[in-house]
Amino acid sequence: MTENRPKKIDEILDLYAGRVNQQLENWLPAASEPPAVLHEAMRYAVLGEGKRIRPVLVYATGEALDVPVERLDAPACAVELVHSYSLIHDDLPAMDDDDLRRGRPTCHNAYGEANAILAGDALQALAFSVLANDPANSPERRGRMAQLLGEAAGSQGMVGGQAIDLASVNKPLDENELKRMHRLKTGALIKTSVLMAVTASEASTPEVYERFARFSDCIGLLFQIRDDILDIQSETEVLGKPQGSDAAQNKPTYPSTVGLEQAENTAEELLRQACQEIDHMDFEWATLYAVSQYIIRRNS
Repeated sequence: MTENRPKKIDEILDLYAGRVNQQLENWLPAASEPPAVLHEAMRYAVLGEGKRIRPVLVYATGEALDVPVERLDAPACAVELVHSYSLIHDDLPAMDDDDLRRGRPTCHNAYGEANAILAGDALQALAFSVLANDPANSPERRGRMAQLLGEAAGSQGMVGGQAIDLASVNKPLDENELKRMHRLKTGALIKTSVLMAVTASEASTPEVYERFARFSDCIGLLFQIRDDILDIQSETEVLGKPQGSDAAQNKPTYPSTVGLEQAENTAEELLRQACQEIDHMDFEWATLYAVSQYIIRRNS
């Protein structure tokens, strides 16, 4: 860990967020292409200002493993498209009924509920089309990435976690139940961001894959615990979404389950465990370390 020269997180985020934004521009249908309203809604949801943590993790992992950046573009775009679709559906009146996302009106408030649902559906489909049509990776790698993304997004991953989340309103969860929900709802897609990059690597061995799997499992849970903490500590203007929404809906969170101090301690321990998995491997992973630090220190 200490052998790698530290990198500035702002430069890392600017570089890789900028790259994936350009790639997303290329893959998304033009707003003028019929059906125009649907395509406008898709672009509105995806191209709004966001941290792009999942694509950045794809690129940072690939950088550690010396993967040509062209092999990382499609998985970076695919994971962000799935994430964007999930935010659209998450914000719907039937789900969290939120009015603000990324500092502006949610997709269903801007384009209507029906168009928002269709935009989310189309973005999910586009994600797999991007992987299938990726010229930089072999058919075998593309298939494995699609498998990883499909599993992470489905009933045994993100959607399953959302179902548990909805069923848990006004119900207490113990810490193990909460971990399971977080690992599915948020962690699965973050874990897949890392593992798709590992899949693109020539350096991937079973040991390398397993170490990055454990690393990303810790980072995925850490990310959501930090989100739970920010829902208490941050402000709406900083978060870009309503502050205190979890408490308002009486949803179980880490601070409400184990207390704020224990939640913060758990996040720090997860970061330590994550870094321990990869810090002795013979890779240049300063960028991945910086991104991991950012995830636990971020304010939005």
